[in-house]
Amino acid sequence: MAMLPVCSKCGKSYPDVGTPYKCSCGGVYDYIEFPAYQKDQFDLTLPGLWKYRSSFGPGAMPVVSLGEGNTPLIETEFNSQPVWLKLEYLNPTASYKDRGSAVLTSFLVSRGVTSAIEDSSGNAGASFAAYAARAGVEGKIFIPSSASGPKRHQIEAYGAKVHLIPGPRSEAARAVREEAENGQTYASHAFMPFGLPGIATIAYEIVEQMDGKAPGTVIAPLGHGGLLYGLIQGFTALRKAAVVDNEPFYVGVQTVGCAPIFNAFQNHEFTLREPIESDTIAEGVRVSSPVRGEAILKRLTNGRGCILAVNDFQLKKAYLEIAEKGFFVEPTSALVWAALPEIVGKNPGPIVLILTGSGLKTQI
Repeated sequence: MAMLPVCSKCGKSYPDVGTPYKCSCGGVYDYIEFPAYQKDQFDLTLPGLWKYRSSFGPGAMPVVSLGEGNTPLIETEFNSQPVWLKLEYLNPTASYKDRGSAVLTSFLVSRGVTSAIEDSSGNAGASFAAYAARAGVEGKIFIPSSASGPKRHQIEAYGAKVHLIPGPRSEAARAVREEAENGQTYASHAFMPFGLPGIATIAYEIVEQMDGKAPGTVIAPLGHGGLLYGLIQGFTALRKAAVVDNEPFYVGVQTVGCAPIFNAFQNHEFTLREPIESDTIAEGVRVSSPVRGEAILKRLTNGRGCILAVNDFQLKKAYLEIAEKGFFVEPTSALVWAALPEIVGKNPGPIVLILTGSGLKTQI
């Protein structure tokens, strides 16, 4: 059985009761020993990603599901070179966030939670609102007042209460943490580590879809870092289980408008500096203090990966190009296509892009 997460600052284990989003010392919880990939314990009677339930960590969690997982892996081409697209925007609430929300919500229910708060630029809030509704948990979501209308309407439709916070994304984060300090359960997709095993199932599915082989390169948008970090953990678990021989080359993509992890990577640093936030159409990665940023930087040493940043001109071009191939994704998701000129022909293949959110979520 996998161990509970521990504080990355003081080493204290996550408590057996309660649902703190961070340690009392202020540190972030993470897994020293990530839940193992256990193919011999798959339960094919369970829906979607829940067949991997044995790889979700300790405890008998209930199954809270909307049918997430099992997304297609589709081949297309870029500059006459093959690339593969993992269509995560085909999850139930139209974003990859559903994988983490399903497992995190299940954990919260196992701890007796009946109401919780979350902050989001839109997708995580919509996802948590849906899974909270499914589980009978009252949800309250804090979002920037600039968040895309469709995402706000989606959150409200699920029955969650929406709190619009003026200012940048960081202000919504500050407001929700104030509520958490007053005793509310903070179901943070960024801080709480329990959704990471759900994100790791993207890696498990990719290897299954590629006939037991790991891709040469995997590219993902990078905000708080949960997606890329979950992918890294997933492929690492596959390697440790001797399912694959090698992990892919990892590529995280930020926007020039908010690129704290990119800046640290360029400067060969492991400590993040809060950037100056500027307007960007990639609202999903406009995160000034990424929770998993330092953990990712430590994993990408010795040439195991890189961090790129693209500007909005490049991003708009990519958004249109990938749509013309039949894949309608939101601008944040198109970051991975915008990164391809720096990757194709330079990094190992096969190249897999994670398409994170539907184009129906926002307008540019």
